[in-house]
Amino acid sequence: MVAQGSWYNNGSSAKSRDRIQDHAVQGAELAQRLPLITIEARRVSAAVTAGLHGRGRAGPGENFWQYRPLIAGESAARIDWRRSARHDGQWFIREHEWDAARTVHLFIDRSQSMAYASGQGPEKRDRALIIGLALADLLVRAGERVSLMGVTEPSASRGIIDRLAEALRIAPSDDAALPQALPLSQHSMAVLIGDFITDPDLVARCLTGLSQSGARGTLVRIMDPAEASFPFTGDLELVSTEATLSRKIGDATSFRKAALDALDAHERALQACARRYGFSYHTHLTDQSATSLLFTIMQVLARRDVSLMAQQNG
Repeated sequence: MVAQGSWYNNGSSAKSRDRIQDHAVQGAELAQRLPLITIEARRVSAAVTAGLHGRGRAGPGENFWQYRPLIAGESAARIDWRRSARHDGQWFIREHEWDAARTVHLFIDRSQSMAYASGQGPEKRDRALIIGLALADLLVRAGERVSLMGVTEPSASRGIIDRLAEALRIAPSDDAALPQALPLSQHSMAVLIGDFITDPDLVARCLTGLSQSGARGTLVRIMDPAEASFPFTGDLELVSTEATLSRKIGDATSFRKAALDALDAHERALQACARRYGFSYHTHLTDQSATSLLFTIMQVLARRDVSLMAQQNG
């Protein structure tokens, strides 16, 4: 089985129930944490930016990217004569970066299951917000426009982190684990960040709506280390974070294999769903580095940009 929520051991059940009953308190706590979240998002974005070198692809933009030798068959009109004059017998092309901006639509799951933390890392919700805000900053720096699905209009503002954080602060608490399955414009991108503790068929339905106009994207699954390893021992009770449900399991050690098998099957179903709709898929544990995940995502998006440019120029 895959519980509709996160794993809790029996020692924390009463405390967990108290915590998940008061949505208003959690919303206020999130507003208080947002300043620290934005600071961390800026730090993570700066660390990733240091490892990236521009948009890294040639195209029809105005910003200079690099010189390269003329390839046989290319038009002489493309030759940069001033540069070529410095190299006897060698002709050079002046390439520009591809500046065709897209819109990237972000969805950050703020449902109750995302409030879980086992103590090995931050709350899943906090890490998702840090990743989402840092990614928005990186995308804007790369020339893209970014929106929060259902919350903000697309923006290319260099103050995108503060803009999105303010929108999150005043937005009503949202228990939706997935965005509305609305069609996006062709060549736009959707980045969904959450724990995806839901029926894979619902994820497929969501991706169908998002991709039916030709949009593609990325799923980023945020997990607590305890959810991935099921380290519990002794008498166990599972408590849902999103419904008044609980289940007494008994000996946790005996149940561990069944729990991990179910988790693995759920993960494979999500991966298959992402592939079916042309989405990349990443799993991130909250005790891992956010910078390495974001660097990977930016590289994936850059490769898709090159593919898209080839299609348009073909």
